[in-house]
Amino acid sequence: MKWLNKLPGFQQTPYGFEWRVLRLLPQVMLAGTALPALGAWLARFLFVEGSVSEIERHIQTFDFFMVGVAVFVWTAGLTVGIGCIIIWLMKGPAYVADGYEVSHSDKPKV
Repeated sequence: MKWLNKLPGFQQTPYGFEWRVLRLLPQVMLAGTALPALGAWLARFLFVEGSVSEIERHIQTFDFFMVGVAVFVWTAGLTVGIGCIIIWLMKGPAYVADGYEVSHSDKPKV
């Protein structure tokens, strides 16, 4: 038995936008991690007014927000990457499934 018989006469769709997005994704993920980290580092120099406990509370709140932004970017990037891979697979060659004889295919029951 031969596995993965290609559908005769099938024209493969050319790859397009999904490849551009996949190539851009590592840069977006890096920027989505580095920019919140840079923002959290800069917050230590910008939050200077108030008591020590207020400054620590503001910095910690901002750090939590930046971690949330980074996690959001990674989750969105993973989702978009999975979508691009699915589109890439769908544009690939079509395959023929093995035939399955149905006993009542010529005379269906009523």
